[in-house]
Amino acid sequence: MNSLTGTLWRKNDRVVVDATYSEDAVQTHKTPDRVSVRSTNQDACLVHIYPTGPGMGTRYPLGDEQVYIGRSEDCLIQNQDPSVSRCHAQIELGDDGQYRVTDLKSTNGTFVNNAFQRGGVLKDGDYLRVGNCIYRFLAGGNVEADYHEEIYRLTVLDGLTLEYNRRYLDEFLEREFARATRHSRPLAILLIDIDHFKAVNDRLGHLAGDLALRELCTRIRHVIQEDELLARYGGEEFAVVLPESNAQTTQATAERIRSIVAARPFVFNGKSYTVTVSIGAAIMSGREQLVSNLLDQADRNLYEAKKAGRNRVIVSHDAL
Repeated sequence: MNSLTGTLWRKNDRVVVDATYSEDAVQTHKTPDRVSVRSTNQDACLVHIYPTGPGMGTRYPLGDEQVYIGRSEDCLIQNQDPSVSRCHAQIELGDDGQYRVTDLKSTNGTFVNNAFQRGGVLKDGDYLRVGNCIYRFLAGGNVEADYHEEIYRLTVLDGLTLEYNRRYLDEFLEREFARATRHSRPLAILLIDIDHFKAVNDRLGHLAGDLALRELCTRIRHVIQEDELLARYGGEEFAVVLPESNAQTTQATAERIRSIVAARPFVFNGKSYTVTVSIGAAIMSGREQLVSNLLDQADRNLYEAKKAGRNRVIVSHDAL
């Protein structure tokens, strides 16, 4: 069972994780003798980052021979997720020293950084998605150090959307709340929920739902600023923290997010579908004494937005 502990903080807008981990926190896939593997400090590898569960963090070294990913027992990287084909994709080392991935006519496709790939070169840090499963490709000068850094990243990031997770959100919000209180500055939070998300999954499948979550994050990032935080709050809910945002700027930001999501359809396997969001916003007004009060107010406003017909924004009336 994994054992990861640590403290999260920011330095120059970068996430820094002070973490300790026990030996059982790192799972290493044992490569059969038939594969030639060089030193792990030099070899490339894939790291399983999604879905979460016992396999998260598993490292698969890549050697000189072809490596297959799929549900079949013949595949070196065996994945029993139903979205993965029996023999889904192939990875091999070229004469130029670069690893290439080839989709083997899979049902749900092979993607590199969310772009469909029939065949292409993998670059250090790329995200490889086979069906609903995501791996990180590491091929830096010190793969061992890169691997441990990736394990640290999994403590602060959501594996599917690659946005911050609830753990990091809570710590970030506590710090910003304390700073806002100390300097008597406003602090706002948006809770964003996809309308009728279950209908997307039921009609088009969970892969379409996963794409909707990732595309939603891409659109939100076009709206928010560098000092503002986007995090996955849970399920199809996301949170945006807006430091020093008053009622007017909070309302405007929330409306921009709502409109950019609804502005054009989402597309999956050639099928387009409309996605809208409901947003509840709360602004620290001086009466809140706990972060939970701010979250509760935003959650109540989100509920009111959905109750009022969805695809709308509601901000705390007392803050306006």
